[in-house]
Amino acid sequence: MRTYNEKISIYHGMASTIALNFSNNFFPIFAITMLSATNYQVGLISSLPPLMALIMTIPAAILLNRSQAQKKLVALSVLLARLMFLFIISIVYLPSPSTHAWIFLVVIAIMSLPNTVANIGWQTFISDLVEESRRGAFFSDRNRLLTIVGLLSTLVIGILMKDASASVTAYQLLFGFAFCFGMLEVYLLMKHEEEPVKNDGSSVKKKTMDWSIFKHKNYVSFLIAALFFNFAWQMAWGVFNIYHVRYVGVTIFWVSMFAVGNMLAQFLSFPLWKKWAEKRSNTLVFVWAAVGMATTPFLTVLSTNLYYIAIVQTSSGFFLAGVVLLLFNLLLEQSPDHVRTYCITTYNVLLSIIAFIAPQIGIWLLEQWDVEIAMYINSALRLLSAGLFFIVYLKFTRKSKLIN
Repeated sequence: MRTYNEKISIYHGMASTIALNFSNNFFPIFAITMLSATNYQVGLISSLPPLMALIMTIPAAILLNRSQAQKKLVALSVLLARLMFLFIISIVYLPSPSTHAWIFLVVIAIMSLPNTVANIGWQTFISDLVEESRRGAFFSDRNRLLTIVGLLSTLVIGILMKDASASVTAYQLLFGFAFCFGMLEVYLLMKHEEEPVKNDGSSVKKKTMDWSIFKHKNYVSFLIAALFFNFAWQMAWGVFNIYHVRYVGVTIFWVSMFAVGNMLAQFLSFPLWKKWAEKRSNTLVFVWAAVGMATTPFLTVLSTNLYYIAIVQTSSGFFLAGVVLLLFNLLLEQSPDHVRTYCITTYNVLLSIIAFIAPQIGIWLLEQWDVEIAMYINSALRLLSAGLFFIVYLKFTRKSKLIN
């Protein structure tokens, strides 16, 4: 039986999923087809948000640590971020079309500032509202339900806008709907029941940073492995977008179908990853997911056939489900309760650095050699990250045996 906050969290997640599916999935194709973005600018679509997140993470942590009611701060941050959709809609009406792609990137960057507060705030907020013993089952069920919503909403987009890839109005409608669901997202965030932190004047002021987190060896081991995995994973994001639009010639319909296949595979496999993690351990099962993720870049460039690529994208969803479920669970699992906010904040700061650098390296590899070589290198690095997590698993297992 789900608690009230768990139910509201699921409804909020549904609204958030639709808002992001109606926007983020179509940013690259919008930039290339409507704004004439270059490869470098397409890479910045992936790189700018984490750079802005890096700038904003420490201020976000300070705001959240000092906030007596986190949900208000998170809701306000989401509101500011979703308002940016209205600016994106109006870009095509501005003079100097040659600057439209850069203006779009500026809006993306600005949007990332409140998004950072919202993301970090939600992670700490929801970890306090959901008991540790219920997290695995709750996040598995939540992810499945959100995947259904994402799948259906994306399928509707693909069908209704099948022949509208060259229409600016189609993109404006998408971003307009994203804004509307963003407002619903804010409303549902405020519906959570949160116990405000009581400030009686005797509490000790929270520190901006607690360096003692690096004394927790399990957390540090996880941090190193997770950052390397994210580097390998995110390095190919811009390359995938360029390959799909410039080399394969995808339309709004096919972008939607790729996403639908990916989400359908996630939906069907979430229970399996949950079951395997409970039986084997989050860390070992994550190794399997990382190995699977390593196959996607290699398989993608074997053919430009749209149906084949749809199959590859669908299969990648199976492994992505494991990554989505297990990586967040591992972060919470390896972050000691008394310094959890600092652990999550540190993870997000370092992840922002990785997420800014990785797509740029991917684009550099594409420009230096070609798309196939870039994808092959990425597959190799993803496989190496799986090996690193396996080493971490062996370390955790050995330490557990010594304790017992």
